[in-house]
Amino acid sequence: MPLNIYDFGCWARQTIVPLTIVSATRPVRPAPFALDELHTDPACPNPPKPLAPPMSWDGIFQRLDKAMHLYHRVAPRGLRRFAMNLAARWIIERQENDGCWGGIQPPAVYSVIALHLLGYDLGHPVMRAGLASLDRFTVWREDGARMVEACQSPVWDTCLATIALADAGLSPDHPALVKAADWMLGEEIVRPGDWSVRRPRLAPGGWAFEFHNDNYPDIDDTAEVVLALRRIRHPDPVRVEAAIERGVRWNLGMQSRNGAWAAFDADNTSPFPNRLPFCDFGEVVDPPSADVTGHVVEMLAFEGMSRHPGTRRGVEWLLAEQEASGAWFGRWGVNYIYGTGSVVPALVAAGIPAHHPSVRRAVSWLESVQNDDGGWGEDLRSYQEEKWIGHGPSTASQTAWALLALLSAGERESRAVRRGVTWLAGAQQPDGSWDEPYFTGTGFPWDFSINYHLYRQVFPLTALGRYVYGDPFADRALFRKGA
Repeated sequence: MPLNIYDFGCWARQTIVPLTIVSATRPVRPAPFALDELHTDPACPNPPKPLAPPMSWDGIFQRLDKAMHLYHRVAPRGLRRFAMNLAARWIIERQENDGCWGGIQPPAVYSVIALHLLGYDLGHPVMRAGLASLDRFTVWREDGARMVEACQSPVWDTCLATIALADAGLSPDHPALVKAADWMLGEEIVRPGDWSVRRPRLAPGGWAFEFHNDNYPDIDDTAEVVLALRRIRHPDPVRVEAAIERGVRWNLGMQSRNGAWAAFDADNTSPFPNRLPFCDFGEVVDPPSADVTGHVVEMLAFEGMSRHPGTRRGVEWLLAEQEASGAWFGRWGVNYIYGTGSVVPALVAAGIPAHHPSVRRAVSWLESVQNDDGGWGEDLRSYQEEKWIGHGPSTASQTAWALLALLSAGERESRAVRRGVTWLAGAQQPDGSWDEPYFTGTGFPWDFSINYHLYRQVFPLTALGRYVYGDPFADRALFRKGA
């Protein structure tokens, strides 16, 4: 069908399927307190919006939405029950080994609610496992209050920490790095998932973001895990080499038609999901982004595949996506500093010379937005307001991203790099860590931000390590030999 569940990004897909069951049954539960504050204007909640012209896509979907609401009242009960049972089977088939769904909170919450509405009691194994998984997402506060995290990022944190430690001079056979490699190797996903719908003949071999998310490995994590494994001298190099080979092959196979890479799916760019009236929060599709494409290109270059057609197509896409300012948009980190810090090292690693006009424009932009204190920062409002692009209080992670770009562009001796390194060194706390009160991770640009507690440690360490020891790509042949 031209609009189907696989046209949605995986995070939306997993939430919408159980949400359709909840929407169909419309459960009501009494609350022991009033909820009037949920309406911005209780006297006139949700005033109707005028319909778009009937021959426009917005107008078509708005009228289709109204028609479906009418159908809801007269839908044949047998057909509705059959459809909900199919949806329930889809949900149960995608429950992870730890009981969660997709390793993230929203689909887990709605899946538990949906199945319970269909008659699954709380003692059912699926329900018990689902509720237990939510307990593992719960953070308890000292006052007894609790909150449920949206997601957890152990694979992402581990591969970034491994890269940071290796680039900062830790011996490649250090026990901590070998232990991290063993854990990452154990997290490899070797079975098909929803991504196989568009790539049915592609063999699995990626890594997810979370502890358990075998249905949805992601391209970004896979690229960074490969880069991390290459930095470790493991006692079983054959095992490592086989895992890397599978990861590289899977990443290449997930390249979209335009030459770039998205986070979870290939060619997940249908314009229809965003037209649906209820899709008014966050992102519901998964188009390619500059930061993910940069990480994959960097990984392929590290693997000696700079001349591979897939790598060249990725490079061409990145060059075409550069903003007029010289920066790149940051989809999964805030914002243009993250995008630029991801892309410039990738382009240089893939053979684009440091004197290339695109690299020089990126360097000039980073120099132009450096703060007076020597650091870099970018406010979340940069996703909505142009005046905030590249501007905000200096942070450890964003300063490190800027330095990684400048160092890869050959600017080690520049005044901008010296000032940035000085700021990082001065901001370091006595215990060796950095503080960062701002959110620099992105789930949905502007709508949902993430505070990665390890970003403030791993990226400064990586940047300072490369400042002291140089670019690891200069010795990538040694890395490939495990030396």
